[in-house]
Amino acid sequence: MAEPAAAAEPYGREGLPLDQARARILAALEPLGRQEELLLQACLGRTAATPVLAAAAVPGFRASIMDGYAIAGEALPEPGARWQLVGVSAAGAPHAGALAAGEAVRILTGAEVPQGSGRVLPQELVRAQAGAIELTGACGANPWIRGPQEEAAPGQELVAAGQRLGVAELGRLASCGVERLAVWARPRLGLLISGDELLPPGQPRGPGQIWESNSVLLAALLERLGYAVAERRVVADQPEALRKALLELAGCCDVVVSTGGVSAGDSDWIRQLVAELGEVAFWKLFLKPGRPFAWGQVAGVPFFGLPGNPVAAAITALQLLWPALQRLEGVEIRQLPRLKVRLERELRRGAGRPELARAQLVVASDGALLARVEGSQASSRIGSLQGADLLLEIPAELGSLAAGTELWAQLLRLPIF
Repeated sequence: MAEPAAAAEPYGREGLPLDQARARILAALEPLGRQEELLLQACLGRTAATPVLAAAAVPGFRASIMDGYAIAGEALPEPGARWQLVGVSAAGAPHAGALAAGEAVRILTGAEVPQGSGRVLPQELVRAQAGAIELTGACGANPWIRGPQEEAAPGQELVAAGQRLGVAELGRLASCGVERLAVWARPRLGLLISGDELLPPGQPRGPGQIWESNSVLLAALLERLGYAVAERRVVADQPEALRKALLELAGCCDVVVSTGGVSAGDSDWIRQLVAELGEVAFWKLFLKPGRPFAWGQVAGVPFFGLPGNPVAAAITALQLLWPALQRLEGVEIRQLPRLKVRLERELRRGAGRPELARAQLVVASDGALLARVEGSQASSRIGSLQGADLLLEIPAELGSLAAGTELWAQLLRLPIF
């Protein structure tokens, strides 16, 4: 980890703008540089550490694209032409031997085309009778044969070093006989949840207590993004217990993430402890939700102090922690795609801070992309995340917005292939 900048109030009392905060965090981090070898089926979303080359041609033989008849020669036959049937070529059970002039074999989709044949006739254009076939109609120029190197040639690069492995990449690698891959190791992440009022779900609540949700919310979000929480602690707001947890997590993880305790309340110990055990490079974001955010290091390990309110924690994790984890993994940083949308209805708010509002993507009858904002946008209300397709980027200077207002939005959907 590079040397962090000195702690300061970089944007007055308001905090650091989101893009500047992201840039400072990424500039302070270096890739971990660790590799691991995994079975192919465990590599979804991972990143190849080395190039992957095809060991052989794939499929490795000429294959029929459809059910039909492989005929001798390559010439385009005329209707009425006839051939003698001499066998069958099925997938995994090819016809032995080459075809001589006037010969044909029944062939099934994916089966090897025998030597001596340069064309497959679709079965709907052929009449078979008494061990022979006859072409009953005009056939097109397409021979309906795929080449032996259609998917890959020997030595062809299938995946480049640094390429993220999606569904299509894994399917292609499997089709080329690849069983294991060297990928970049992902950072080990330690999660610390602090709060005197927190209670495990399922336990009866006492006065002023709430069921703890941040650990579940953040672990699920990070898992969706491809990063597992390696260690998890839920600790009351007691300085010595928090100090112990911070040091334990820093000792066994590559990143320490906390929620709560980074503001200026009487029970907010995390920021003070991080400053003692390492350094707070900056705190406070010029963002709604997400102002009480801290970044720095604990015993040399990168530290992210997320807000205690669950929505703010999730939003700042998505905007700042996710890019940082990608940098540590050593991959090209992928952020959420952006698109222009219009508000479906009026949105009331007060100017003052830029906001990432949660919204559903709606397609109007004329094809226009609309953003539907429903219910409270409070940073404590996890329900505002349910069904959200978009994070609306609302500039700080804008107050209430009329229906039809055009805004940029981040799309909360990951690619499938």
